[in-house]
Amino acid sequence: MQLRYAFRLYPEPGQRAALARAFGCARVVFNDAVRAREDARTTQEPYPSAAVLSQQLITRAKNTPERSWLGEVSSVVLQQALRDVEAAYRNFFASLKGERRGPRVGAPRFRSRKDSRQAIRFTANACWKITKGGRLSLPKIGEVKVKWSRILPAVPSSVTVILDAAGRYFASFVIDTDPDTDRTRWTEPSPEAAIGIDLGLTHFAVLSDGTKIDSPRFLRRAEKKLKKAQRELSRKQKGSKNRAKARRKVARAHTAVADARKEFHQQLSTKLIRENQAVAVEDLAVAGLARTRLAKSVHDAGWAQFVGMLEYKAKRYGRTFIKIGRFEPTSQTCSTCGYRDGPKPLHVREWTCPMCGTLHDRDHNAAINVRQAAGLAVSACGAPVRPGLVPAQREETGSHGTPTRTCAA
Repeated sequence: MQLRYAFRLYPEPGQRAALARAFGCARVVFNDAVRAREDARTTQEPYPSAAVLSQQLITRAKNTPERSWLGEVSSVVLQQALRDVEAAYRNFFASLKGERRGPRVGAPRFRSRKDSRQAIRFTANACWKITKGGRLSLPKIGEVKVKWSRILPAVPSSVTVILDAAGRYFASFVIDTDPDTDRTRWTEPSPEAAIGIDLGLTHFAVLSDGTKIDSPRFLRRAEKKLKKAQRELSRKQKGSKNRAKARRKVARAHTAVADARKEFHQQLSTKLIRENQAVAVEDLAVAGLARTRLAKSVHDAGWAQFVGMLEYKAKRYGRTFIKIGRFEPTSQTCSTCGYRDGPKPLHVREWTCPMCGTLHDRDHNAAINVRQAAGLAVSACGAPVRPGLVPAQREETGSHGTPTRTCAA
């Protein structure tokens, strides 16, 4: 499977100017391609192919006075901008036909230099490489300093340079992982290790073994700082340099919250996948819950991001990952005798089963029901009821500045 490994870049002033030129040129080619497609649609003519657009918007444009500056950046960056337009239109048409899963996707829109995120992509044809000194050498930009935090498990197929709203630069490498290598990274847990997870707001997660994981509430804890930064931004004159500085300060405060939340999700999901052969979770209607009075708390918890991490890590390391239906009455059913006691208001955190007399913690009982609904209940002899769990695999990988050359021979 393909994974991305992102690392912080620290370009020098001249390299930042070169990256800004590359971002701008890629943006212009992208917008020209969208305009050409829109003009063809307006005049009811066939859409121009990628080869025609490449010849018209890149090769010929470089020889004109208006677009001569396109020659100052790598041609691979410009070609990848055209590929992005092609992918955007494919997704749009697939969404219209109902062939694409997920929410509806709109038609491609023009990019702006004021967008909060700028990105360019280098493939192997661009002859980028990682030097012996651990720097990232990019064509027509130079050798950029990289903060390596992990080891790259394989030779990357491409690298994307990203500038985020907080003014930070990142290099995102695409890696094809080897399943056989992944199996040797983690010690296999016991075959009967299976867990059900009930996600909530009082506790971020309650496990079927009774473990309760508190919700960090990163956004709530940072609200005072965020309000102050936003208030300072609102008082700055539009278009001024001070307003630009205040905007970056707000962006940095938000990225600190998002990064802390993501790190929490990464560590917890890795721990659960490492220690269990099978993991079950409820398919929550996050989009619906985000329209209620609990919207801020729901977004602060970030359930969708956490579940996504569980899913891809389970796939990578050979665990069994199961989502049960969102309409399963996990909070209404006694996990001991199976009696369904009906819906209960949120303030009821404990209840006694009228059939067998068992006192239940609401969240723990729901986690046990999630595991049972997924067919992961354990029998009296300790064997899992669900047969044929996939053997476990081992340890998260990372990246490192090992000399790697990606230039095509």
